Amino acid sequence: MSEEILTFEYCDQLVREFEEVIDQPSAARSSVYYTGVDLGTACVVLAVLDETGCPVAGAYRYADVVRDGMVVDYIGAINIVRELKQQLEEKLGAELLYAAAAIPPGTDHLDSGAIRNVVQAAGFELTNVMDEPTAANEVLKIQNGAVVDIGGGTTGISILKDGKVIYVADEPTGGTHFSLVISGAYKMSFADAEVYKRNSGNHAELLPVVKPVIEKVSSIINQHIKDYDVREISLVGGTCCLAGIEDIIEKQTGIRTHKPRNPMFVTPLGIALGCARTSA
Repeated sequence: MSEEILTFEYCDQLVREFEEVIDQPSAARSSVYYTGVDLGTACVVLAVLDETGCPVAGAYRYADVVRDGMVVDYIGAINIVRELKQQLEEKLGAELLYAAAAIPPGTDHLDSGAIRNVVQAAGFELTNVMDEPTAANEVLKIQNGAVVDIGGGTTGISILKDGKVIYVADEPTGGTHFSLVISGAYKMSFADAEVYKRNSGNHAELLPVVKPVIEKVSSIINQHIKDYDVREISLVGGTCCLAGIEDIIEKQTGIRTHKPRNPMFVTPLGIALGCARTSA
């Protein structure tokens, strides 16, 4: 079996295990727990790993406290992270001390301080702040290629060579733009459009509606990878849950495009792995 296939199997298995512990947290005790806090534009996700790096618990909540990678509702963000933390602590019967967070690539000078403060104010000791696509690659383990994180407000791109990040970028266009198009096409509110697109049963009919936005995302990817020898693209982020998005991006870029199982959970798991690595 090829190394590439084994890499994808590792990613999908880790996500599968995380999905299971969201519903039923692990009863096994650990000497320490590592938490990844993903403050997304549309969803806040907490992923908890044990001392061996295995998922033991997780929780998420759809929210509107971050826009385009910037915290716009500071108190709301703190409250959500604190509440999810407390819920997980009750289920695990243990205190969650250590956490890492992530930001869109290249935005450290804009808002990383606010994200740090949110995590710390929620009661965590912050161990690491990563850029989102690099965090995702803790799970994807891509050696050569591009990790594209399509979030709610932006598309983040990390290009890797020999396992090292050599280029990062972040551009507006993400799930928010998908929802705006759906809202206009179906004459529904933005909030209703957000809920409508999350239902996988609607994806087949929505794909042609949002295809122009996907093509815009593809043009952003093409613009940033044109000077690099990128032969593989891996998609992560909640927006990539849309069935068929990978096929359009592959056609528009001409580059093999891989979408892991439930791409919404790849980045928070990578953040948690980054927390474990820096706390060990």
